[in-house]
Amino acid sequence: MGRILIVDDEASICFAFREFLGDEGHRVAVAASAEEGLRQAEADPPDAVVLDVRLPGLDGLSALGEFRRRVGPAPIVVITAFGSLDTAVRAMEGGAFDYLVKPFDLDRAAAVLGRALAARVAEASPGPAEADPDEALVGRSPAMQELFKKIALVAPTDVPVLITGESGTGKELVARALHRHGPRRGGPFLPVCLAALSPGLVERELFGHLKGSFTGADHDRKGLLELASGGTVLLDEVGDVPPALQVKLLRALEHREVTPVGDARPRPTDIRVVAATNRPLGGLMASGEFREDLFFRLSVFPIHLPPLRERREDIPALAEHFLRRARAADSAELRLGEEALDALRARDWPGNVRELRNAVEHAAIVARGRTIGPEHLPPASPGPGASPGGREDEIGRRLSDWAGGEVARLQDDPADPGLYERFLELTEPHVLRAVLGACQDNRARAARVLGIHRETLRQKINKHKLS
Repeated sequence: MGRILIVDDEASICFAFREFLGDEGHRVAVAASAEEGLRQAEADPPDAVVLDVRLPGLDGLSALGEFRRRVGPAPIVVITAFGSLDTAVRAMEGGAFDYLVKPFDLDRAAAVLGRALAARVAEASPGPAEADPDEALVGRSPAMQELFKKIALVAPTDVPVLITGESGTGKELVARALHRHGPRRGGPFLPVCLAALSPGLVERELFGHLKGSFTGADHDRKGLLELASGGTVLLDEVGDVPPALQVKLLRALEHREVTPVGDARPRPTDIRVVAATNRPLGGLMASGEFREDLFFRLSVFPIHLPPLRERREDIPALAEHFLRRARAADSAELRLGEEALDALRARDWPGNVRELRNAVEHAAIVARGRTIGPEHLPPASPGPGASPGGREDEIGRRLSDWAGGEVARLQDDPADPGLYERFLELTEPHVLRAVLGACQDNRARAARVLGIHRETLRQKINKHKLS
């Protein structure tokens, strides 16, 4: 057990931490400002610090470096009610061990502090680069807070990142954020849409060619993997890489070298590779269209972007963000009416954030400088594929097939616990993991989503040995 310093100006949060962590055996000290916390940290260095961002006087992020100097390697957990990518990056680059967004579950906070006390964080480095407003990632939903944390964690490293998600969710924005907040920010960022290139051109674009290597090659040309040396390459729609080229791409990633078309001598290159796709690579691997070894090399750190329909609470902030851009373009006094916001929230957005941006820009033109109402919005997109119940119907058909096949087997095995128990053993852990992940391990929120009591959820987590 250790001494934990809570720096927060909300008395209720300090009280909750003191009671909860005290019951866990920790010694808890509280401070209502960064200045008071720094004095306490210098007089009696804590084993861990919980630091709020918004404080009277000196804010938490500005005080983070001074706390780091006074507490040495002791972990610092940053908490905030107003999470953003910039906040997450500044917290992680300032040496924070983790980043929690209010309201958070005390069980979750205790688990973070438990990990923090078992680890020691090295002093962190340079300040973050400023983001272009047009490239901003906008949102305060739990899913976006988790995304900000992942970007902040992996951006300073050089490992390959695989970004997955539906078309229009913002995969290129995430790739640009990884580049902007990483050590290669001074180098080039080159996005390559592989799906837009014909199979015969992909190899030449990526690896370059020598003069005379094919008809029309009248001069040497460097490929994108060589031109991006010192920077980042985004391989967009990587699922469309021709199978014959996947081995060469894997070798380039493994050995950090490229071999132009028509040359036998590899050339060294120094790049970070970020890949993105909206195609299910698992299915492509099963059908032999995508190599498993290439998948595992690209997905050292996977990031999945949820569709907009799964984070509707971000729609007003996104709409206002796009409207600000529209106002800047024509200097019009525009605002979104409440009825228009309700209409935006009600749509399913099969085109995701890209479709929302187009809808707001369309409405800004039609409204002609007035308040935007539902009548100014373009018609809702029907979206590709089946009805909204199509996925549930497919799950139902698969469960029916599974149950039919199990009935005969279980009848001949008296030791088996039964079909319903078998069904729960197979499905319940996956549902619990998905909900806990979406709720950032906030058990109280997860219990509400599931419609069960929090104690029932705790029992199920222990039963299935979920962390």
